[in-house]
Amino acid sequence: MIPAEADYARAVELLRAGELVAFPTETVYGLGADAANPAAVAKIFAAKGRPADHPLIVHLAGHDAVDHWAEQVPDAAWELMETFWPGPLTLILKKQAWVPSTVTGGQDTVGLRVPGHPVALELLRRFAALAGEHAGIAAPSANRFGRISPTSAAHVREELGDRIQLILDGGPCKVGIESTIVDCSRGEPVILRPGHIAPAHLEAVLGRRPAIEIASGAPRVSGSLAAHYAPQTPMRLIAGQRLLDYLNAQRHKGDRCGVIGHSQPPQAGMPHLWRMLPADPVGYAHDLYAALREMDHAGVSAIVVEALPEEPAWAAVADRLRRAVAGSGGN
Repeated sequence: MIPAEADYARAVELLRAGELVAFPTETVYGLGADAANPAAVAKIFAAKGRPADHPLIVHLAGHDAVDHWAEQVPDAAWELMETFWPGPLTLILKKQAWVPSTVTGGQDTVGLRVPGHPVALELLRRFAALAGEHAGIAAPSANRFGRISPTSAAHVREELGDRIQLILDGGPCKVGIESTIVDCSRGEPVILRPGHIAPAHLEAVLGRRPAIEIASGAPRVSGSLAAHYAPQTPMRLIAGQRLLDYLNAQRHKGDRCGVIGHSQPPQAGMPHLWRMLPADPVGYAHDLYAALREMDHAGVSAIVVEALPEEPAWAAVADRLRRAVAGSGGN
């Protein structure tokens, strides 16, 4: 799906006027503002209900703008940019002194990425053509803080409604979960958030596998809270071998659950709502947020998710599910 010429023009006009625009990326839909305009960036936090100490990711039209936003960029970061940009990889780098603290959450680093979605790239190019060749758009996911990230324009409308003036509709997001975040600001690269680009992919470029750091204390990057990406309905992870017994017990209690599985097929005679996701991590990630959102609207007493394989390829979606369970009040 390609937005009309008038929609692009309107989006750039709004961004330059300090307003918010939602747009698609290959990961999830973002809620964007001119990253160089602190007042505009503050509107992102207000629209989402997002705490001010949470840093944002700045989206750029190309890696030639990186030196405008970051300093002391290490060789490893350039290697990752050359390989994975445009794409679902965010790099944490030492920020230039001028970068607004509203973007960085008061930290001395900034998150940068070049998204791999044609609509996002076209918007960024058009914005940079008028706002300055190195202009960037700060954009977290276009949802209320802590809620399920949107993977379609309809999800954005549901989440934010009239809090934003324009949504560029680029169809469903291809990846479906947020970008991999790699910190390149402290020496050796460190993974701060897993995503579509796995440690093995990074190792192939760097010649060594980056460590994975579990966030603690004040958030250094987007999406690092223990409770995040959450439905309003309580949610539980249940091992596959226990799933049917658990659901039988819920049935006898008179509860109707929403079940998300990947290996256990729907069982005849059970009152539960079933959604089968692909049994591969890429397909599962693509469908996950839409499935959670569907279950959240289904009037079920709980969302029951079949636990994932404990394999490295599933690490990114397992991360999102753990945070969603914590955010929903499940266990």
